[in-house]
Amino acid sequence: MGEERIRVVIATPGEDGHGRAAETVARALRDAGMEVVYAGRHQTPEQIVDTLVQEDADAVGLPVLPAEPAALLARLAELMRERGVDDDVVVFGGGEDTGMALPGLTRLFPPAAPVADIAGWLRERVGPGAVRR
Repeated sequence: MGEERIRVVIATPGEDGHGRAAETVARALRDAGMEVVYAGRHQTPEQIVDTLVQEDADAVGLPVLPAEPAALLARLAELMRERGVDDDVVVFGGGEDTGMALPGLTRLFPPAAPVADIAGWLRERVGPGAVRR
């Protein structure tokens, strides 16, 4: 048996139209050797958490560009807590740092961040020894 791979869910929440960036990150993380589940665009926090639970994910990545990112992330964090996955799943995003508090977000990567940086951070954060499967 080989080493178990990090499983990442990529989703675009709300009415955010930035699916292309999410798809690019999803492909690049897959190419970096991770299992990637692309949940798609226009996902509600409930749908995202359902996917996290169903896929037994280690991390979730989303663009942090919707009109109300703090409210959306707060709802996501609340649902993750209710489902008991808030300690098991790291939440990362891509977007401009506006200085706004973004609840539940573990790390925000700037738009031009190399995907290798994201993959490296994920390996450090949830890599061997931390992967639950």
